[in-house]
Amino acid sequence: MPGNSFGQQFRITTFGESHGEAIGVVIDGCPAGLKIDTAFIQTELNRRRPGQSKITTQRNETDEFKIISGVFENITTGTPIAIIIPNLDQKSADYDHLKDVYRPSHADYTYETKYGVRDYRGSGRASARETVARVAAGAVAKLLLQKSGIKINAFVSQVANVELEKSYTELNLDSAENNPVRCPDEETAQKMIVLIEQVKNEGDTVGGTISCVVANCPVGLGEPVFDKLHADLAKAVMSINAVKGFEIGSGFEGAMRKGSEENDRFSSSPSPQGEGLRVRSLSNNSGGIQGGISNGLDIFFRVAFKPVSTLMKDQITIDKSGNEVELKGKGRHDACVLPRAVPIVEAMTALVIADHLLRNKTSKI
Repeated sequence: MPGNSFGQQFRITTFGESHGEAIGVVIDGCPAGLKIDTAFIQTELNRRRPGQSKITTQRNETDEFKIISGVFENITTGTPIAIIIPNLDQKSADYDHLKDVYRPSHADYTYETKYGVRDYRGSGRASARETVARVAAGAVAKLLLQKSGIKINAFVSQVANVELEKSYTELNLDSAENNPVRCPDEETAQKMIVLIEQVKNEGDTVGGTISCVVANCPVGLGEPVFDKLHADLAKAVMSINAVKGFEIGSGFEGAMRKGSEENDRFSSSPSPQGEGLRVRSLSNNSGGIQGGISNGLDIFFRVAFKPVSTLMKDQITIDKSGNEVELKGKGRHDACVLPRAVPIVEAMTALVIADHLLRNKTSKI
């Protein structure tokens, strides 16, 4: 099975299944000499882990990790970093009734048709449980980016029809961690929570949007053809379970404007370092990337998540023999994946930015 690795210079390979012994990741290309803050990595994993609030799945995983290579005395050695996270609270019996059933909007049918076999216990490799490895790797990438002053903040900006109407520039994005839905506006957050609880009580699920901002990104990351920075960001977040859409900057709204309204006008001022001019745009409809290359402004984009496909309502589907069957809703699942997906979006973003940052060091002499 190909497709388990991501990145070029800063490259990760994840492994493991939802109900296997462990989930893990190997990070190749991380420079030597980076101080590893294990408490920070654990905090990032805690943000993604199940059972953290009443609006998330109650699977009880501590997600405590172990680094088994690539780090000596909390400093990276330049060799591959291997991290494992044990699975401790699998309840595989919850999935016995799915052995011969194709769940609506899941990967059951496509996976089994492609490979001839599938792990029906929580979707195996296709499970969102795999993303815990990405968050671990993303935490290491974040530590690398911190050395360059680059900061990444993702937050829930919409749940169904409840939308955050304020611009991210008006908000303290760090305050998103102050509520379980991870929205940086408390009033909107409470409306989102009420909606998620209502949908959960109905046995249903709901989707929405996560916004992400990359601050202090230098000019020059990304390439002008196939490795455009926004193209790599799109691929990164579109690889996350349940993601159905990506837009950067003005996105689809910009498609309705005239060029005279959409263009970002340049201005210049003396460089803070006293070396030449500092060029900036007066607006940022481009979302911090022009021609596939970062322009020094905030990179901001939005990611659309569909409603979780596993419902607590009964559904009609078919089994392997093509017989129509009634699928009973059971198990432990999120009514809305968005709160736990925030650190995953940040992690995938960090992996892309770290990769391009390292690649950019060899772009000119």
